[in-house]
Amino acid sequence: MGDIEERKRDHISLCLDLGDEAEFAEKTTWFEHVELIHDALPELSWDEVSLEASLFGRRFSYPILIEGMTGGTREAYEINRSLAEAAEKLNIPMGVGSQRAGIENPSLVETYSIARKAAPRCFIIGNLSGVEIAAHGVAYAERAVEMIEADALAIHLNVLQEVIQPEGSKSFKGILRAIEVICDKLDVPVIVKEVGFGISREVAKRLVGAGVRAIDVAGAGGTNWAKIEGERVKGLNVVKARIAELYSEWGIPTAASILEVSEIRGLEVIASGGIRDGLQAAKAIALGACFVGMARPLLKPALKGPEYVENVIIRVAEELRIAMLLTGSKTIKDLRNCKYVLLGPLREWALQRVLKTNRGQR
Repeated sequence: MGDIEERKRDHISLCLDLGDEAEFAEKTTWFEHVELIHDALPELSWDEVSLEASLFGRRFSYPILIEGMTGGTREAYEINRSLAEAAEKLNIPMGVGSQRAGIENPSLVETYSIARKAAPRCFIIGNLSGVEIAAHGVAYAERAVEMIEADALAIHLNVLQEVIQPEGSKSFKGILRAIEVICDKLDVPVIVKEVGFGISREVAKRLVGAGVRAIDVAGAGGTNWAKIEGERVKGLNVVKARIAELYSEWGIPTAASILEVSEIRGLEVIASGGIRDGLQAAKAIALGACFVGMARPLLKPALKGPEYVENVIIRVAEELRIAMLLTGSKTIKDLRNCKYVLLGPLREWALQRVLKTNRGQR
């Protein structure tokens, strides 16, 4: 087994074994500091509430994205197949995990391409790191797209995770320029995402200037890759384990990151990072997201089968529908324009960062 394949296997095992311990111990998403204004007279029926949403001009049944999780290991084959089958049946988009392993080892390609084989009509998002595209350029990105016949490519930014990994990169120069070139040359749209530490307004502006059409904030408060990498090195590398502990509460909470990134007009904002239910999804959309993403809550269900993944998605969608009814939101666009109140540290963040809130039409 190669080093990358072993690392991918470690990640799956730790996410499953740690359970909620894989999340931030103290920092939360800050969705608890968002209060949606209750509409006691919504003048809507249940069946009138539409959860349909669009991403890159394509219509989906729900504003829910199955985030890229894995690939590059034999275990990932079944996971990606289950996720893809569920995504196709429910008409929602899905991503695969970082495709570096498949590019470097052709025998692992099928652990990614099974997604397309299982879901020929699904909107599937490829995945590479910023470090990889800076080192290898457009050709690398094209190979990732071709591998799964991707409809879009996600480029993930994972600086903190990389510096904790013993085998991780220590250079993060040239990534923005590489993103700009790929946005110009690639035939599919580019999404830039974090991995759980959030994206600021300033970074979002630089990315939009490079041609990025969508940003997945992947904020802090959910799965914590500093902790997971710390678990990998525990007992093996004292220095790395200490660094992981020191930075285990680092990052921009998801709700704050949504406010930051949604400042940029015309950008499609995907909210992920600790979203576990439909009420959190509703709050994310009210703050400015057009889609929400889920990852680890779908991992264990995916190992059981696609129907278990479907059950989680449908449950979240129904919870979201209730929030829409309770705010008088007939459509996702209405929900994006509903009123809310910010409390506590999220309100303080918005004030200090001079962020627009309750901004009306988007």
